[in-house]
Amino acid sequence: MYKLLLIAAPLLACVLAAPGPGSDAQIVQFNSAAEGAGFGYQVALDDGTQYSQEGQGGEYARGSYSYVSPEGVNVELTYVADAFGFHPQSDALPTPPPIPEAIQRALRYIQEHPTPEELEDREVRKTQL
Repeated sequence: MYKLLLIAAPLLACVLAAPGPGSDAQIVQFNSAAEGAGFGYQVALDDGTQYSQEGQGGEYARGSYSYVSPEGVNVELTYVADAFGFHPQSDALPTPPPIPEAIQRALRYIQEHPTPEELEDREVRKTQL
């Protein structure tokens, strides 16, 4: 029984890891350039997927990619990655729900009525700046 499991488990893992239908897209355009620490590239696939990136090694990168979702919707994303982090922009990214009014009122109250410790901390911060 265990021998069968030792043989079947890796085979099942291979089947599950195999690429699905439509994942055999071919590259139809590829451009790249490098100069000093700067770089850039553009790639286009025959399934409509495109991506590009340019940047300065270790400093920043700016790029975009687009593809057609399984639902047939064109998804586009642009981004900048720099010393301040990764900043993607896209209509496809999830957004948080609005903050309920009761929570907004509670936050305003907390801000308008600081504790003695908060007041003391504010004084300390004034001297540090």
